[in-house]
Amino acid sequence: MGRRAGPVRALMLAGPTSHPDRRATPPRVKRADFRIRLHIHVGSEHSLGPGKAALLEAIRETGSISAAARMLGMAYRHAWELVDDLNACFAPPVVETAAGGRLGGGARLTPFGAELLERFREMEAAAAAAIAPALVKLAPRLPRRRSRTRRAKRAAARRDIVGRE
Repeated sequence: MGRRAGPVRALMLAGPTSHPDRRATPPRVKRADFRIRLHIHVGSEHSLGPGKAALLEAIRETGSISAAARMLGMAYRHAWELVDDLNACFAPPVVETAAGGRLGGGARLTPFGAELLERFREMEAAAAAAIAPALVKLAPRLPRRRSRTRRAKRAAARRDIVGRE
């Protein structure tokens, strides 16, 4: 995705921990090989997902659509189209822009845009937490990962054999 923020990693519960000084401790959280990507489709034309959320975060951080696009490895035109789509999707605008010029331009999230981003991140976390128990049950059925080094060695050996024929 140009280079957008990585997919949301599913957090899996690895069981409760206990400590003599605490009554109840939250369950331990462990990263897994599962990835969850939440996309919210609004009608048939608009959506909000991790890529647009990452763009909103970058705009908030940089104050500029072009700087946010560079930060994410995305073309400026694509970033502008995503912002335009978000603004068309909701009645209050999500991002406000100011034309460049002598005083410089810029972009900023509107209060609604900041709220939208916050709510989206909350929904991502809630979705990951809701399906974590099911992922814990599936985790033992995942094949063991082979090291990349071993895979690379096998690929090199195949290339060597093919080269000799």
